Amino acid sequence: MQVITVGTGPVSPEDVVAVARHGAPVRLSEEAEAGIQESRKLIEALADDVEPHYGVSTGFGALATRHIAPELRAQLQSSLVRSHAAGSGPEVEREVVRALMLLRLSTLATGRTGVRLETARAYAAMISAGITPVVREYGSLGCSGDLAPLAHCALALMGEGEVRDADGTVMPAAQALEAAGLTKVELREKEGLALINGTDGMLGMLVLAAADLRLLLTTADISAAMSVEALLGSDAVFAADLQALRPHPGQASSAANLKAVLVDSLIMESHRDGSCTRVQDAYSMRCAPQVHGAVRDTLAHAETVAGRELMSAVDNPVVTRDGRVESNGNFHGAPVGYVLDFLAIAVADLASISERRTDRFLDSSRSHGLPPFLADDPGVDSGHMIAQYTQAAIVSELKRLAAPASVDSIPSSAMQEDHVSMGWSAARKLRRAIDGLTRVLAIEVLTAARAIDLRAPLQPAPATGAVVRALREAGVAGPGTDRYLAPEIELAVELVASGGVIAAAESVTGPLS
Repeated sequence: MQVITVGTGPVSPEDVVAVARHGAPVRLSEEAEAGIQESRKLIEALADDVEPHYGVSTGFGALATRHIAPELRAQLQSSLVRSHAAGSGPEVEREVVRALMLLRLSTLATGRTGVRLETARAYAAMISAGITPVVREYGSLGCSGDLAPLAHCALALMGEGEVRDADGTVMPAAQALEAAGLTKVELREKEGLALINGTDGMLGMLVLAAADLRLLLTTADISAAMSVEALLGSDAVFAADLQALRPHPGQASSAANLKAVLVDSLIMESHRDGSCTRVQDAYSMRCAPQVHGAVRDTLAHAETVAGRELMSAVDNPVVTRDGRVESNGNFHGAPVGYVLDFLAIAVADLASISERRTDRFLDSSRSHGLPPFLADDPGVDSGHMIAQYTQAAIVSELKRLAAPASVDSIPSSAMQEDHVSMGWSAARKLRRAIDGLTRVLAIEVLTAARAIDLRAPLQPAPATGAVVRALREAGVAGPGTDRYLAPEIELAVELVASGGVIAAAESVTGPLS
């Protein structure tokens, strides 16, 4: 597997995914190592200064007025980590922990934090060895960054706390480090702060969510095209010149995808001769590019914010390029928290319009000739009636998750930290929302595929037909009497999450946006 080099510049979103999801190892660049050594010299000089320097010779937060004697400063840093490793609740996913560790290493590599080179190297080695500290769901207020989650990672570096090894086995950190041939780190001046002061958890989850949502947006265009086709809708409204009248880039991309997927559909051709009396399709069909496109543009904004954050050196205090050590507020998670909340709103609406299209299939007064609930023998069979209930339950949950976390500041640290971002909480609920959207789209694909089969002998577009075949090859049978539906939904979920729906459509259309 390719080794990810962490230098003085930003890691890419692709690097984050490679390390977080695929276990890629990491190394520091020579330039980064040189910068780390230079900034460490400044911290060591300040350690002997008679003037107090925050985090070097003082306490933290509301205790920053306490001067710490030299002989207690190593204890100061280890005590900081131990006390801040106070998370509780369910264990956080491995990919999230690896993402936040990579991003913390990236900040260390900028040379702006003052850690020792051996500490940064040890952190990189822990990532490369696949040692994943056990981090808990609750504990971060998103200011000063993701303190508790990062503290659990720093604790493991010290050889304390619990971790999972590369095989996923939970064990004491000291045991895992020893088994991997690594030595625990005894922290020195400023290092505890440097290891826990950052927005790395919320940023890592933003980067992972953005990667997932890119995939789901293309899938949503495909599922919408399948629904428009099987509901005997019109693709004329997706014409490029109509979209250009309202020049949002995401809208144009979505409409182009819909047109491409519906090329050469004989189902569509069957009602172009004027026999259809409908003048306009329902909004959930006609306005798909407008809604899907707005989500695309929202994601583009979030990715811009993520890109800036990936270029950032978030710590407090920070070593400036001209050699000063200055306190600052760059650890505040507001920029990331806002876009995490914005994406949750967009995800909820994308799922909502998908559910509305699915619902139209099940109502014989709106499905244009399809049997009620797509049932084989309506009354005896219920067809996809309850699959839509599942969609509706998820969409309602997504609406609740769309309530912003970032407006819910709560004071802490004896009112020193009197305004916090809640960015970690925003990220956690976005992850749940992305999972929900995946399931909603999977049920639309499942239902639209059944409806397409029920339009036989009319043939679908080659691209939508390829998606139907992929679903059948995955183990989902075609129309028939009622059967155990939950496993089929899960097969559809896997096809969506893996990119299989996109791969099937693109085998005909070529690359979609």
